[in-house]
Amino acid sequence: MRPFEWLPSLIAAISAFGLGGLWYSSALFGKTWQRETGLSDEKLRAANKLRIFGLSFILCLIAAVAFSMVIGPDASFFMAFHSGIGIGLAWVATSLGVNYLFELKSFKLWTINAGYHTLQFTLYGLIFGLM
Repeated sequence: MRPFEWLPSLIAAISAFGLGGLWYSSALFGKTWQRETGLSDEKLRAANKLRIFGLSFILCLIAAVAFSMVIGPDASFFMAFHSGIGIGLAWVATSLGVNYLFELKSFKLWTINAGYHTLQFTLYGLIFGLM
């Protein structure tokens, strides 16, 4: 098992969390995402936000730790950055695409969610590459 580093993993998870806050805000794609998912304002207000945000952060941290283990502790900036883009696009976005096809979800929703995850892993690559 490859080693991983806690500090870059934690920073990467925080960056993904921050990116998600911006990405899914009304300033960017929040309204379109909400419409495409069929989630009403009432349903979102009634949701257990502590559970959603807490578990989302833990999942982002797990993804960051896994990313760290894939690239290894001595990855160059170039390798870490390009791995982030590749993992986001080739592993995560395409995997979401398969589910979206079978679930008959819209292409627009896929582009929003796949775009977020591509940028999430690109940020991971930047962070691990710089640290």
